[in-house]
Amino acid sequence: MTKNEWKGHGAMWGAEVMWGLMAPVSKLVLASAVTPLLLTDCRMLGAACLFWLVSVFTKPEHVASKDLLLLFFASLLGIVFNQGSFIFGLSLTSPINASIITTSSPILTMIIAAFYLREPVTGKKLAGVFLGALGALLLIVSGQQNAAGNSNIWGDLLCLLAQLSFSFYLVLYKGLTARYSPITLMKWMFTYASICLIPFSYPEILSTDWLSLSGSVLTGLVAVVFCATFISYLLIPLGQRYLRPTVTSMYNYIQPIVASSVAIYWGMDHFNMLKVLAVILVFTGVFFVTTSRSRADLEKKGMKDLKETAR
Repeated sequence: MTKNEWKGHGAMWGAEVMWGLMAPVSKLVLASAVTPLLLTDCRMLGAACLFWLVSVFTKPEHVASKDLLLLFFASLLGIVFNQGSFIFGLSLTSPINASIITTSSPILTMIIAAFYLREPVTGKKLAGVFLGALGALLLIVSGQQNAAGNSNIWGDLLCLLAQLSFSFYLVLYKGLTARYSPITLMKWMFTYASICLIPFSYPEILSTDWLSLSGSVLTGLVAVVFCATFISYLLIPLGQRYLRPTVTSMYNYIQPIVASSVAIYWGMDHFNMLKVLAVILVFTGVFFVTTSRSRADLEKKGMKDLKETAR
């Protein structure tokens, strides 16, 4: 792999680990007076403020008017529809169903990339996606075998819409991430996302008794906003810039591994051989997809074969 590809893998690894940590931390935060919608508000507004603050200390970038419009639609797919649909879907369906549906992201991204970017769907890539999905499902089922929860078809569909939205974002706006720095991209995307959400949620923001929140809840909120939102979304554009969309989406399988590991450490779960098998399947799947040939690789090989034939 090239140096840039290593950067891309490191960025995606870091982002997905923080998103995985967000699950148990958010669970603790949501056990208080903080609602899912309020937590989403904190993530969007907090991240927008942080990105604008950091941008003051970086080299200013001029964003073309047409790209500002593209960033608005990118924010809808990558932030508003993704986070909003998942939260409302989770309120209607069971956590088990929602977790299982999140593993559909790499498959959806592979299909969209095949049509839009003409990325080849190789046997190796299919095997990688299948193994990763199987590993993630085994991990989720092993930790939730005795969990109870009511499911709802509309909740399931909303969770699927969240994954579809993010998959479209990864594929459609890959070119946009190459033109601007991550800070420039995210400060505009989170600003647009905040503007879209605030009209529907400001009464809840005003009615919340912030002073009554405990220190642990406030610490959890800071961790979710700073680490799982600001830092993670700072890293995602780097992954998009240097890696193929299908590869970036494969890192989505790391989230349940991290969340499960933290739950085990906190005594919420226990380790068993099924989890060991799940981890092996996930990382084998990521390796297969990462090492599968891209369209550029196949085109380069085709040119080489033509030259050898011409000789």
